[in-house]
Amino acid sequence: MHLIGGAVVWLLIAHVAVACPFCGPVGRSLAERRDAADSVLIADAAGDATRAADGLLVQPLAPLAALRGAADVPDGVIDCRVSEPITGTGILFGSREPDGMRWEAIAADEALIAHVAAAPAVEEPAAQRLRWFAGRLEHANPAIAADAFTEFGLAPFADVRAVADAFDPDQLQTWLADPRVDQRRRGFYAVALGLAIAVTERPADRSARIAALHAAVEETGDDLRAGYDGILAGVLVAEPEAGLAYLGHRGLFTATTRPGDAKHALAALRFAWECLADSIPHDRVAEATAGLLDNPAVAADAAVDLARYVRWDEVDRVAALWKSLGRDDPLVRRAVAGYLEACPLPAARVHRETLAAADSEAWAAARAAAAGPAR
Repeated sequence: MHLIGGAVVWLLIAHVAVACPFCGPVGRSLAERRDAADSVLIADAAGDATRAADGLLVQPLAPLAALRGAADVPDGVIDCRVSEPITGTGILFGSREPDGMRWEAIAADEALIAHVAAAPAVEEPAAQRLRWFAGRLEHANPAIAADAFTEFGLAPFADVRAVADAFDPDQLQTWLADPRVDQRRRGFYAVALGLAIAVTERPADRSARIAALHAAVEETGDDLRAGYDGILAGVLVAEPEAGLAYLGHRGLFTATTRPGDAKHALAALRFAWECLADSIPHDRVAEATAGLLDNPAVAADAAVDLARYVRWDEVDRVAALWKSLGRDDPLVRRAVAGYLEACPLPAARVHRETLAAADSEAWAAARAAAAGPAR
């Protein structure tokens, strides 16, 4: 990678896909909270939730039994932090701190208590854990369904891919078509369906499931819908190069692609670069990314990605963005400067000199922004 004054251009730092990139923030799973706690109790609400001095809700709960940790159940009531008032039963998570136990609580019925008690420990093999949670996706109990989704949202794609045979493709197909299902989950279910298609043996089933993914792509809706990037990624998982061609024919990699759709498409391409290199050649991903280079909504990000992909044959198009889109968008100029500074081709040097000669102050500012904060 080309260096600027000994510092790596920060814009070119790779986006490492360590967990589901389409699931959004999912927080901690219940198994993680359980296994990190020093004590887990079952308790009944013993009063109303009130706002503490720090602004957080606190509610008294009366312990009934120990679920994990010390078998002794504390007497009296315990003041617990809660995200919302609990009526009835709750699960308490206690952590030892220098000044005593700190307690948090969530509402829980018998089904959720059993779920928390039986969930595989976080140190168990990922495949074993995810297989257990796969059967609880869209569970009738919303809290169990949310926790199962959280487990998959936290899992690296390689671990999810390893349990492709644990998914029920018919169920995934149903959820994908159901508008009542949370949009973020639909994005994950599309990826899971793509994985399930890979282990599908009957051609008719495979065709029907690919058609379901295409139908989700072609669904009308605004371009800011959550989970759409996951649906696009699901197509790439299911039919790698053919899926990339299909999305291209749908007009998702162009200068005129709707802003939200362009952002979703770029996210799917980044996923393909990071996770699908064994089925979609990197040069095909870079080519599709270059199609978005002149799209105002993602031009800066596309330029950064092309630099990460070492796609230097787009140097003239990237340089042209300085005047076309960069005139009104400092992020575009920053990305152009980062790309041109990193590019080793003689053409990049010519563009750098030309831009600096035309407006040395603007070029210096963009170059400094691309280099990142001084160390």
